[in-house]
Amino acid sequence: MATYAPQELAVALKDGLLSFPVTPFAGDGEIDEQRYREHIDWQSSFQIGGLFAAGGTGEGFSLTPEESARVVRLAVEAAAGRTPVLGSAGGNTAQAIQNARAAEAAGAEGLLLLPPYLTEADQDGLLEHASAICAATSLGVIVYNRGNAVYSAQTVARLAERHPNFIGFKDALGDIEQLTRVYAANGDRLFYLGGLPTAETFALPLLQLGMSTYSSAMYNFVPEFALAFYRDVRSMNHAAVTEKLNQFVLPYVDIRDRAKGYGVSIVKGGMKAIGRDMGSVRPPLQDLTTQDLADLGALLDAAGARPADDAGAAALAG
Repeated sequence: MATYAPQELAVALKDGLLSFPVTPFAGDGEIDEQRYREHIDWQSSFQIGGLFAAGGTGEGFSLTPEESARVVRLAVEAAAGRTPVLGSAGGNTAQAIQNARAAEAAGAEGLLLLPPYLTEADQDGLLEHASAICAATSLGVIVYNRGNAVYSAQTVARLAERHPNFIGFKDALGDIEQLTRVYAANGDRLFYLGGLPTAETFALPLLQLGMSTYSSAMYNFVPEFALAFYRDVRSMNHAAVTEKLNQFVLPYVDIRDRAKGYGVSIVKGGMKAIGRDMGSVRPPLQDLTTQDLADLGALLDAAGARPADDAGAAALAG
């Protein structure tokens, strides 16, 4: 059972860095439960605002509903109350409802609603889709504004009127006019988080639009660096943010942009580079090439961004 009421969860999440743990797969492609527990334990040992299990970086799109529920339960158990764990819901409306109910049963504190199945939808359809998921759970729900699920300011407001447990708006488009309209129409009724790929690149300007936090994929393998970057953003330390962008984030983005789907693959590559191998990505994604992985390792060294916990990395590498 969730320990946070939806609005309490919104307060807890809006002022802390958020992340999406990778899902480790063994050599046979099955979920490596022990390695996942170890990863969540490590991720929860820092001052992180919340972890989203089975999300995009966790390859939630490649998990069966049963696997998604198992991943959420494992994350809740491994986090052991140190940080809120949220589940994810995606696919068609019926599957998303199944995901939502399973995440609640697994002990998740909240839910991220991913875009629905691959079809174009107008605003009334998106409203009814999101509304069905909100109605199916008592958990706090965050909608993900991306792909074929672009919510207008009016749709967001209507959803907020219908469902007190609708608490957040995550954006992966960066459309400044749309974000301005959404914030102007909904204000503090919701909290807002950035979800563009490698969100650190956009974090400082989006802070001005009301996005007090964002989801950091790189937190998976450089947690100290990611947290320091977030502190610089929140204190609006432009010089420090620019230094870290040039030092690590932008060269990292250059590697990420070498192939489609590398936004997830590079995070697993980072895990391998620091000695905490989480296995390969599932198709249709592809792993980093040998050269890309070597370049990422060299970047970690040049930027001094490797995590301090070498002992834990050595244990996992064995």
